[in-house]
Amino acid sequence: MNNEAYFLLFPPQSNFNIFPQNPPRFRGVLEELFVQMSKVGMLLESIINDCLGLPTNLLKELNDDRSWDFMVALRYLPASDGENNGIGEHQDANSVTLVIQDGVGGLQVRKNGEWIPVVPAEGTIVVNVGDVLQVLSNKKFKSATHKVVRTKERNKYSYVFFHNIRGDKWIEPLSQFTKDIGLPPKYIGFLYKEYQDLRMRNKTHPPSRSEDVIRITHYEI
Repeated sequence: MNNEAYFLLFPPQSNFNIFPQNPPRFRGVLEELFVQMSKVGMLLESIINDCLGLPTNLLKELNDDRSWDFMVALRYLPASDGENNGIGEHQDANSVTLVIQDGVGGLQVRKNGEWIPVVPAEGTIVVNVGDVLQVLSNKKFKSATHKVVRTKERNKYSYVFFHNIRGDKWIEPLSQFTKDIGLPPKYIGFLYKEYQDLRMRNKTHPPSRSEDVIRITHYEI
């Protein structure tokens, strides 16, 4: 049995979204949330650009197409006595992920081998750096390893916005973190879409061995 249900939303200007008729304001609210989350994603990307000491707007110019962004509304069912997995341990492939979680909790991040609960705080957004930024920064920024565990009390709800990058973009460590400062790249370059396809295959054809699951370490030098 699936432990989750979700509603997938693409950019409002796309033709992919299908909305229910009721409640009447459902579509408008979700589309406005998408627009505002997109603005937050672009702002965070600009802040990260400055934190990394990159030329002004370098990341913005590299990632200038918002049509690949998407948002997921998730519902996790209550845990049973023998099983509480919501989403297993993973890293996000994209650039930046924004998470709005309810008061139930369950999101955990791994640090120094320990799982640390991300305690819900009203009015806050959880920000995860994804694999794209880890590679571009040559591992100065690290993709957050995280998972979701379910509680027995009640359903858990969350909204997750993926600030993505276009599939035909070539992803490799930027020269500012490699040859410009005399350091070797820690990753070989790859097309983002190819990496996405490999990650999707993890789900459609799960490997029998955990070490065969495709992660960003697949491209490490």
